[in-house]
Amino acid sequence: MQEEVQLKEQLEQFRQDFQQLQSEISRVIVGQQQVLEDCLIAMIAGGHVLLEGVPGLGKTLIVRTLAEALRLQFRRIQFTPDLMPADLTGTNVIAEKQDGHRAFEFQKGPVFSNILLADEINRATPRTQSALLEAMQEHSVTVAGVTHRLAEPFFVMATQNPLEMEGTYPLPEAQLDRFFCKLIVPFPSVAELETILDRTTEATHPVVSPVLEGSRIIEMSHLSRQVPIASEVRRYAIDLTLATHPNHAQAPEMARRFVRYGASPRGLQSMILGARIRAILKHRYHVAREDLRAMAHPALRHRLILNFEGQAEGITADQIVDQILSSQT
Repeated sequence: MQEEVQLKEQLEQFRQDFQQLQSEISRVIVGQQQVLEDCLIAMIAGGHVLLEGVPGLGKTLIVRTLAEALRLQFRRIQFTPDLMPADLTGTNVIAEKQDGHRAFEFQKGPVFSNILLADEINRATPRTQSALLEAMQEHSVTVAGVTHRLAEPFFVMATQNPLEMEGTYPLPEAQLDRFFCKLIVPFPSVAELETILDRTTEATHPVVSPVLEGSRIIEMSHLSRQVPIASEVRRYAIDLTLATHPNHAQAPEMARRFVRYGASPRGLQSMILGARIRAILKHRYHVAREDLRAMAHPALRHRLILNFEGQAEGITADQIVDQILSSQT
C-alpha cells in the first residue's frame, strides 16, 4: 500500500515536471501544442523524432527551444549533399604530444551531444544518413575499429521538407524505423499567426530558462515504464500493429490494397511506451485504449510502406491508420 502511494506521488511529480517543461517551451513556440507534447513524450521514452513540415513552421525552433529548456548539450547539423560521415561522427587526427611524438587522436564530431538536431536530414547522401544508424540505435560511434560511447541522454531530432524533393535522398526504411515517431507540423491558425507576429516583430523576445536536468529525464523515463498495462490492452496494441500488414486477417481493405509492408515491432514498442507516458499526463495509473489510439499515428505513419498503387492513388499512411482505428474498436 505504501509503495502504491509513493508511486502515485512520483507520477504526480512527473506530471508537474512535464507541464513545467511544456509551459516554458510555449513561451517561445506559438501553438503546436500536440507536436510539442509528442516531442516530449518521445524524448522521455528515450526515442528519436522526425519532424516533417513546410519551411517556416518552426521545426528547428522547436528543437532549439527544447534544448534551451533542458540543461543538456545541444548541437545542430545542416545536412547537405557534400556532408561526409566523418563530419558527423568525428575522425582520427594526428596530434603532437608534449614529448614531441605524434599519434592519432580521436576528434569528436557533433554527434557527441545530448540533443542533436539533424536539419533537413533527407538532403544528405545515404552514406552519411547511415552514419547516424549506430548512434541512434546503440548510442555509440565506431571509428577505425574503436567504439566510443555517447553521453546519456541522447536524442536525435531530425527535420525534413516534404515539398522540395529535388536533390534529396529519401530516408531508407531501416533508418525511418529507428525514429520513435514521425510528427507532421501543421500550419498555424489566424490567431497563432497574430501571436507569432507579436513575438517576432517587436523589440523584446521571450527567453527560455532551463527547468530540468538530463538526469531527471532519465528518471522520468524509468518511472514511465512502471505504469501497468493490462493484457487485454496490450493485445489491442498488437492487433493495431498486425492490422497494418496486408496479408493479415485483421487488415482492413485499404491496408490490403495499398500497403506493401506493415509496421515493425518497433512501432508496437513506440505505441506502448508513448501510451504509458500519456496515461500519466491524463491522471491515470494504467494504460487505456485511448492512449494507444492517440499514439497510433505518430508511431505507425512512417513505418508503413505503400505499394505502387497506393503511391499512384495519392494514399497517405494516415488514411490507412484512420481505417485501422475505425475497424479495431
